[in-house]
Amino acid sequence: MRLLLCCVLFITALGAAQAEGVGRIAQGRLAIDGPEGQGTAALQLSADWSQPHPEILRAVIIVHGKLRNAMTYFESGLQAARAAGAQPSTLLIAPQFLATPDVARHHLPDTLLRWTPRGWMGGLPARGPAPLSSFAVFDAILARLADRTRLPNLREVVIAGHSGGGQVVQRYTVLGQGGQALADAGIALRYVVANPSSYAYFSADRPRTVDAKSCPGFDTWKYGMRDLPPYAGHADAAALEQRYAQRRVTYLLGEKDTDPNHPALDKGCEAQAQGPFRLARGRNYFQYLRTRHPQGLAQQVVSVPGVGHSGKGMFNSPQGRAALFGEPAQPGR
Repeated sequence: MRLLLCCVLFITALGAAQAEGVGRIAQGRLAIDGPEGQGTAALQLSADWSQPHPEILRAVIIVHGKLRNAMTYFESGLQAARAAGAQPSTLLIAPQFLATPDVARHHLPDTLLRWTPRGWMGGLPARGPAPLSSFAVFDAILARLADRTRLPNLREVVIAGHSGGGQVVQRYTVLGQGGQALADAGIALRYVVANPSSYAYFSADRPRTVDAKSCPGFDTWKYGMRDLPPYAGHADAAALEQRYAQRRVTYLLGEKDTDPNHPALDKGCEAQAQGPFRLARGRNYFQYLRTRHPQGLAQQVVSVPGVGHSGKGMFNSPQGRAALFGEPAQPGR
């Protein structure tokens, strides 16, 4: 009964977010400037990053799911930082990938970037005011964090996302271009991918048999390397895979995220080819990578016992806190 109630509440919240817009809007703003044009991103910050902060050693970028509830994730991140004893030395950043209903509901300026309700998860261009990729938001955040005049002692940046946020973080790990600025400044970069519905594969291999005729999109972006988004430019799939294998990634998987009928689970044939539910899909993907990269894979799977599809439960678990606030990694892209 409790599980059924949770599902009903989630469906209600998701429907409201899609049709009416989110309830709360992040207060911070960040200008995004790219070849496609200019726009402004919404985000929440735990400190004023326009001022110097020598006490900050780590920045954690925490990304919301399909509900676009950045403030909820921001508050969960603060709770996790306090529990880990990391709050004084951590800058927490929660970007918010708005959709058109959000801008309309809150009468926001036309300069604010907004995407389709799901397009941002794959790095697709914004609907307005310029066709900037959601990945360009991460690039701009990382460029800001690389500024040593404001954050002279920053050692590490962690990009973490759950559910839909896990999807965008995993895809950004594949295509993201913003890590070079951090590497040049000697700042490490890690990724935490928690309970996404699907992953981007580098070949047509899948753990479950898929009929390409009945499921022609199974190997297209965001599930595969065909038809990459404009942000990718002329990227080569083989080169992307080699770079991805060297990036430091923790796949944080809830051991109870095993419902094949979860209301937010991607049930399309493209995702079903990856496994029946999120836990299986995550384990299958990691095994796929290990098979293709038996040596040199800079990644790990961490299971979270007793937790299902809950961002708060995942990031506030001992395993989640360790993934977010663990020891700094070596500088890398």
